[in-house]
Order: sequence, then C-alpha cells, then structure tokens
Amino acid sequence: MSYDIPFEIQAEIMKRLPVRSLIQFRSVSKQWKSLIDSSDFISHYSSQQQHLLTRYVNLGSLHPTYLSIVDDHTFPRHRASLTLPLPVNLLTNCEIIGTSSGLLCLYGPVSESVMAVIWNPAIRKFVAVSVRNLTFRTVLGFGVCRETADPKIVKITCKDDREDVESVVEVFTLSSRAWRNPGTNLPRKSIKLFGSQVVDGCLYWLATDRITTDGGFNLSNIIISFDMTSEEFREVNLPDDLSRLRGIKLSLSKVRESLVVVEDVRHGVEAIWMMDDGVSKSFTKLFTVNVNTPPAQVRRFRGFRKTGEPIIEVVQHNLHGQLVVYVPDSEHVEELEIDGKKFSFSVFSYVETLLLLDQPNLIIRYRQQVT
Repeated sequence: MSYDIPFEIQAEIMKRLPVRSLIQFRSVSKQWKSLIDSSDFISHYSSQQQHLLTRYVNLGSLHPTYLSIVDDHTFPRHRASLTLPLPVNLLTNCEIIGTSSGLLCLYGPVSESVMAVIWNPAIRKFVAVSVRNLTFRTVLGFGVCRETADPKIVKITCKDDREDVESVVEVFTLSSRAWRNPGTNLPRKSIKLFGSQVVDGCLYWLATDRITTDGGFNLSNIIISFDMTSEEFREVNLPDDLSRLRGIKLSLSKVRESLVVVEDVRHGVEAIWMMDDGVSKSFTKLFTVNVNTPPAQVRRFRGFRKTGEPIIEVVQHNLHGQLVVYVPDSEHVEELEIDGKKFSFSVFSYVETLLLLDQPNLIIRYRQQVT
C-alpha cells in the first residue's frame, strides 16, 4: 500500500481486508499498528468472511476435533483444524454456549469450578471467566452488545417449583470484568429455559411455561428474549401449533441474522420456521427437511450454511455418523466428507473479527461488581 495514499483512505481500505492480512500489517509500520489496535477500528471492523465451526469426535478418539470451513463459493473445500486455547483444553465435558460477532463462548468444569472461555479463533485470543452457582436449573447465554461491542455472558437460574423464590439473573461484561445483577428479571415465574441463540443484538431462549388449571396444569412453549443493550427481557409468542408441542420437539437456530425455530415433525423430518422481524407469533414456514436416506438411519439437524441450507447429521447402524448438506430445491443431500462418532456433531457459524485484539489472554476470577 503506497504511502502516497492519504491515511484516511488507507484506513478505509484496511477495513475491507481479511483478518490475517491485518495481523500481518501490524508489523509493517507503527502507524498501521496503532490504527488496527485502536478500539474504534476493532469495534467497527466487519469482515464478510464467514466460517462454519464443526465440532465432532473422531472414531477411535475420546477428544473432540474443531474444524473451521470457509462458507463461501468454495464450500466445503477450504477447511482447517483449529488449535484450542489452553483454558478450553482444561475443560471437561466442554459445551459451546454460542457465537456472536465472530467470538465463540465455551464452558465446562475445570478442577472443582466451572469456567467459560470467550475465544476469537481468527486471531487466537481468549478470555476465561470463572462461573459460580450453577445448578441443573441454570442456563447460559452469550452475545456481543451492538452499541458497545462489549461481550456479555448471561446466567439465569430459574426458580424451583417447590420454593417461593424469584429467578436469579447475572450478567458478566468484559469491560467491567465482573458479574452483576442487571436489575431485571424474567417476565414469568414458572418457566424453564433451554437452548439459546443470539440474533441482531438479542439473546433468545426457548421456554416452557407451567400454567396451573382447575384440572392440574398445562405446558405452553414461548420464547424469552434478552436485549443485550437495554438488558430487558420480553416474551415472543409462538404460533398456536408450536406453542402446544412438547418442548423437546423444538429447538432454536439462526440463518444469518434471522431467528429460526426447528420443529421435529417426525423421525428424520424437520420443519423450519423463521421469525418475521421480531414480531410475536409472526413466523413463516420456510420448508420441510425430509432427508431421503434408508429408514434405519437416524438424522439430526445441526445448523445452517449462510445460504440457508440445513446441515444434517446422518447416523448409520453402528457408531458412525457423517455430516451432509440438505438442498431444499432438489431435496437431495451433499456429503461434506466429515465422519465421526454418532451424535457428537455440532455446527456453529461465525465471521472473522478483531474483537479481543486489544485484550491480553487472561483468566478472570469470580468477582461481583459493586453497585
């Protein structure tokens, strides 16, 4: 890049470059390093390069493999194994909470505590956070605030039906490096949450509400959202047909920045519903996934490409599973040549980002923010 080009134009050009090039350019000049390392450049940088993170356990192995596949016109040829940060390797039974703005959040037990790890795989930076007071009624969510670019972990412990107590909500923000009570609570007292997705600055959980009636009780499915900026909860009602289903028949996903509800219609058949602009009860059925494989095989929905094509795990008679892409127009599948142990697959989409570039790799012990 010529030094005859005004620096303001150089900065605009850099905003369009891939992360790998920017990391290399930091070594070219002090001026470029200062620009790329600035909080303003980091928070406003937005790469168009999307990846699919695929986690699975190889046959004959006990530990998961993390594979990143470039999700563009070359898909699925360009792929690479990811090197995990040390704190993730220390976790046992590690789970992925979610992805947001190019960051992944994983958590799991380590020694006698629980740790969450916020990780940027594009630049190999991480922040590990101690998490306390987890119970079987606790759910976690992860997202990056649109206004501040501040990563947040949300921890919700739903009330016990046998106790007359409120649910407990805590939020960790990287900027404060501490947990705090946001001052808001769930809109209903009797709900149980499961699953989470972050879409367009809001976290979403599926929820089952226990409604008491004269003859006993009924269960109703709703969606609970948490705005990452205002830190307020609200309800999103599902269409009547979905609200009455057993909770295990539903799961949340996303296509680009649209929330999707996946309905398990019957063995190997899923209906894909997309929420219309966050409007309660306004969902459009996109299509039904009906993978044409032998009846003895088991299918599990795992995620979406950025094109909206579902990614399915197909399980054989033995311990073997493989990933395929379902093409709705032709109702055929395309193999990804990724094989592993059955039911060990998970798929998450993420974009390249510079978030965490201005942060040291560190482990944050549990601390509550004083208000």
